[in-house]
Amino acid sequence: MSTARFDSYFVSHGSPMLALDPGEAGRFWAKLGSSLPRPRAALCVSAHWYTEAPIVSASPQPPTIHDFYGFPPPLYQQFYKTPGAPELAERVRGLLAAENIPCAVDPERGLDHGAWVPLRSLYPDGIPVVQLSVQPRLNALWHCLLGRALAPLRDEGVLILASGGAVHNLGEMAREGGEPPAWARAFDRWLAEVLAAGREEEFLDWTHKAPSPRRAHPSPEHFLPIFVAYGAAGRGARGALLYEDFTLGSLSMAAYRFAA
Repeated sequence: MSTARFDSYFVSHGSPMLALDPGEAGRFWAKLGSSLPRPRAALCVSAHWYTEAPIVSASPQPPTIHDFYGFPPPLYQQFYKTPGAPELAERVRGLLAAENIPCAVDPERGLDHGAWVPLRSLYPDGIPVVQLSVQPRLNALWHCLLGRALAPLRDEGVLILASGGAVHNLGEMAREGGEPPAWARAFDRWLAEVLAAGREEEFLDWTHKAPSPRRAHPSPEHFLPIFVAYGAAGRGARGALLYEDFTLGSLSMAAYRFAA
């Protein structure tokens, strides 16, 4: 296992159906995983675990959570068998406590599809992993500070992987596909530009500075993980766009690497 310093990453995880047909996004995830030094463990911040205050998972053998409904039966037969990392969960709790951020530990929580779908392409043979929840009632700055508290993990062989959606509006998605609408493209472009330029103030004030923010994210939980990845990269971080695409019309599949 590597103790090289890792950058932090954000991936848009798209539809759970990528577990059956990963497509171009899955090929990107696989290429990304093979291009990195092998981490000793991963900390995944998924949009699909949201709580009032941070909770970190510590199951020694995290079950695969099928947290979706109405999909074809074969999807519910997909699993990601991988070990947990209870010692990493305690390290996360300790780092947050050092910054006066209370964090509970859940010894039974498994991996939701925001975690296991991309991880299965990134590391098909499994990797020790824990999840950290997001707090939709709290803002971008809170999640950025959460990430900054976790930054030491990057020097400890831990891959910090945030998973959500760069643009995520299920109400306006097009199941038949097609070109993304102008408002979705505008938000996606704005995000790439502010991250490349390191315009932190604008990024953290996204609800006022981004184009059509509430249309791009009617609820914030799929966007909040990106601020954790950003914060974990340290002050002065910038985001490099690694992958861009849209699926189902209004869902961006953009992925970023963050480094200071």
